[in-house]
Amino acid sequence: MSMRAFTFKALTDERILIVIIGVAFLWRTVVRLDSKIALWECICSGITLLIMGWLLFVYLYSMSLKPTRWPVSNKIYHGIALSLLVINIYVVIYYGMRWFGLPLVEVSMPRDYIFRDVRYVMFVTFYCAVIWSTRYLRGMHENYRLLIKERPKKSAKSMKKFLFRVITNERTLIAIIVAAILWRIAISFDYIITFWESTCSCITLLMIGWFLFGYISALTVKVKATLELAKVCYGLALGLCAVNIYAIFYYGMRWYEVIGIVMGNVPGIYVPQPLDLVFSGVRYVTLVIFYCTAIVLSKYLEKAYEDYTVPVKM
Repeated sequence: MSMRAFTFKALTDERILIVIIGVAFLWRTVVRLDSKIALWECICSGITLLIMGWLLFVYLYSMSLKPTRWPVSNKIYHGIALSLLVINIYVVIYYGMRWFGLPLVEVSMPRDYIFRDVRYVMFVTFYCAVIWSTRYLRGMHENYRLLIKERPKKSAKSMKKFLFRVITNERTLIAIIVAAILWRIAISFDYIITFWESTCSCITLLMIGWFLFGYISALTVKVKATLELAKVCYGLALGLCAVNIYAIFYYGMRWYEVIGIVMGNVPGIYVPQPLDLVFSGVRYVTLVIFYCTAIVLSKYLEKAYEDYTVPVKM
């Protein structure tokens, strides 16, 4: 085994990745012992995420450009890389604002620190889940067997397949992204996000995120006969779950504060500033774009299941 292959196998080993997630959790616990996060601590957290995210993106994108006899594997690489790019850009925007000292409070103190810890751990978990899935994606890419046989005559399209094609169509997803941008612009005009506006935003994200998680999880069971493809789906579902938990945690805290304002029994409520509202809109649109890229990715996972079988061992 070459050093390159050994390094790849070691970095994608689930035990190593579990240790990385554990270290991330301990790191955020340590930096909050004094109830504040210093600039150098924020820089260390940001650099960790940036290194993981961009190195992984470069690897996946380079793999998507390699010539192959099975184009769908390149599409899967490209879809994961695009999803990573969206999250990476969000991380750059967030830590760029932090490092330049721009005032940014997403939820009231000290809950803002808790939310920052959750975000960091969930993003590390997301990156580790993607890294783990690349191990099996590479094996699937190198050891695939294209199922060549006379295909049966096409039967009438079911409503389920028709809806899947409509939802995963690029034009539909572009329309969803545009609608998300217009929605955030509309509710930000008065510099106040009301409870019902926050609820609508949350429900939209939860519906898309958890529906997609359920679909990929079901696909994992569906393709269990093809172990490598099932592992890829499982890793992507785990990463998607981490992002969904991040979204739930944010809106859960926001609802707690808004309800507290109405009831008048939550002290220390922070009044959002214009910059906070802008970043809130950026986060919402980023998550919508991420989910849309993941929807496109699910289309290629389904295609891979239709064309891929485990190589016959002689």
